[in-house]
Amino acid sequence: MEYVRENASIAYSPASVAQFDALSQLASDGLIPGVSSIAVPKTVPIPFRDYLGSVRFDWAQSSRSQWFLRMSEDSYLTHNNLVQQAMLPSTGLTTHNNYWNAVVSNSFAFSPTWLGTFVFDAGALHLTQARNSTLGFALQFPFSATSLTVSGFETFGDNQFATPITLFPSLRNQQKYQLRYDVSHATGDHSFKFGVNFIHEPVLSGAFPGNEEALYSFPQNPSFYVANPGQFPLDYADGAATTPASDGTFSQNVQRFGLYAEDSWRATRHLTVNYGLRWQTTFGLFAGSGHSQVLNPAFVTLRALQVPFASGVPHDYRKQFGPRLGIAYSPGSSGNTVIRAGFGLFYNDLAQNGWATAFQGVNATNAATGPCALSGTSGAYSLVGAGCLQGGAGATGNLIDANYKTPYGIHATAGVQHALGRNWTISADFTHEQGNHGYRGYSFTSGTNLFTPLIPASDGSYTDDQQSVVPNLNLFKSDNRSSYNALMIVAQGNVNRRFNLIAHYTLSKAKTWGCLLGELWDYVNGVCDPLNPFGAGDYGPSGEDSLHRFVLAGTLHLPGGVELTTMTQAESARPITLTTPAGDRAVINGVKTSLDQFRGTPFIQADLRVSRPVHFGERWEIRPFAEFFNIFNRNNPGANYVTDISALPNPVNDLSNATAICSEPNCSAMVPITNPQKQLLFPAGALGDFFGPGTTVGIPFAAQLGVRVNF
Repeated sequence: MEYVRENASIAYSPASVAQFDALSQLASDGLIPGVSSIAVPKTVPIPFRDYLGSVRFDWAQSSRSQWFLRMSEDSYLTHNNLVQQAMLPSTGLTTHNNYWNAVVSNSFAFSPTWLGTFVFDAGALHLTQARNSTLGFALQFPFSATSLTVSGFETFGDNQFATPITLFPSLRNQQKYQLRYDVSHATGDHSFKFGVNFIHEPVLSGAFPGNEEALYSFPQNPSFYVANPGQFPLDYADGAATTPASDGTFSQNVQRFGLYAEDSWRATRHLTVNYGLRWQTTFGLFAGSGHSQVLNPAFVTLRALQVPFASGVPHDYRKQFGPRLGIAYSPGSSGNTVIRAGFGLFYNDLAQNGWATAFQGVNATNAATGPCALSGTSGAYSLVGAGCLQGGAGATGNLIDANYKTPYGIHATAGVQHALGRNWTISADFTHEQGNHGYRGYSFTSGTNLFTPLIPASDGSYTDDQQSVVPNLNLFKSDNRSSYNALMIVAQGNVNRRFNLIAHYTLSKAKTWGCLLGELWDYVNGVCDPLNPFGAGDYGPSGEDSLHRFVLAGTLHLPGGVELTTMTQAESARPITLTTPAGDRAVINGVKTSLDQFRGTPFIQADLRVSRPVHFGERWEIRPFAEFFNIFNRNNPGANYVTDISALPNPVNDLSNATAICSEPNCSAMVPITNPQKQLLFPAGALGDFFGPGTTVGIPFAAQLGVRVNF
């Protein structure tokens, strides 16, 4: 059993409190409909509680049969989750996660050379995120949605679940059952193994908030409206945006099945070869709430409009064959050197979980209940039928591409390890990872790059007629490609009797296709131009790209039994993409920037632990310790910088083509942009306001005391 009790908090800055007080004054003056008062705390507690438990039972039924049963659970609760420096507590969430898992396994020896292993696994997940406020609206002021926050979006009111860090389901449920059986057989120089694996997920569901919400965005901060109260109602009305109520639920019932066979062959005394083949597939991957994507209103509508993207619906991919090959060679007779190499194909559809909106389209409320057809003439076109997605350009459909193929990665490695005497080993390994058929989102806009051929180009109201019936479309494809190459060098050993260490250096490069954000094997990648998805500048470093990384870990045994342990890590800067509010990459001095063209700040952090074990007899050990994190108190913004040039603290002269930037926030003078890397990068906020404007990735200097008892 384990219990974690953590009491963190956010301490509001004087600048934030001043704006909160002004907002409270506006409420007291009756300017905020439905709100007569707003409390302004100096700090906001963020308590975290975690309960973990695990139990295991082993049973030797006989000399041939052994069983084990393991059960574990984890339940944690966070209050005021995602409250940030410039956000009042009403915008936070109460997050409660519950996990449960049980495994039963049996190993049975049929004979000295045949062994069967049975595994049954069951697991469950239940996650909820409840808003602190349910007013039905939120107020947003510039000081809450500037470069100083990442999750921040709202100043007061309901969390809108609208930013990249909050746009996740407020409810998740999962039930998972796995049945696996493996058989191994050893004979001579061969060790064969084959098996079957079946996974059943009858519950794989969730929901995004579906209530009606209104967001009121203001161009000025609250202090301005206290001095100019007559302007508040005008900006309140002008900045209103309403999200209508909807059914945000989604649900799947998925089965996965796999077979494999492999052999480990000791070809010679120095050479071992491992080879095998795996085949796997899925069942029901694209069905939502028991409905096929054929019932997605977007599919029904686009097919009626003869839009080519509705040529069909996706199906479970059956050609998931994954060969694997590995070799290990030890030259000479000393056994001090080992050469390794390997190759394999690995399929994984879990990199595609950006599809939730497509499954929402076929839930019990949204699934099409009839056909759809286009009727009318120029200036009076309309969609007719119970299966239509009405609203034209005011509605958005979400579809999964009919040509779906399961994403797979090509994994190739080669390396050598050598022992330098008894105390030191060194190794060098090269890894190549190539992702294929990865996720990418294509966003089409009605009347701009999405048209129906049923409305002729000669139509006098062509664009308006297109937008009156053709919805916008998010199309999820599996056509992305990415790569990761790395050389890893490791040295490990004992400097002397009192000091041992391990040093790890990685030289790597990671690239992918993307528009504003590029990640390896992820579901956030999109395209800038859906009609030219592999355009110039769309291929570049992924978010994981870090050229150099060095990690040093070691333990020094001091006199008196004191142990000094360090973990020091450093890596070169990660990439950043500068964007515009229009959802494209920024143009600077007439040249469109490329994906992840810019770099953040190198990450360096040193941690230290001091401990002194005390032994009582042979069975008890008490180990008091002191731990120090980021002992040099380095500000590590990493790649956490303001990416939207419209949100820079110092404004640029033109969002469509930035050629100059204000010398300071009040913009008393403009300075030509000659070095975008230095002039346009401003650290953004992260997990609190540790170092002032532009906070950290990780933590500032921190220390903790503890004691561990082993018996």
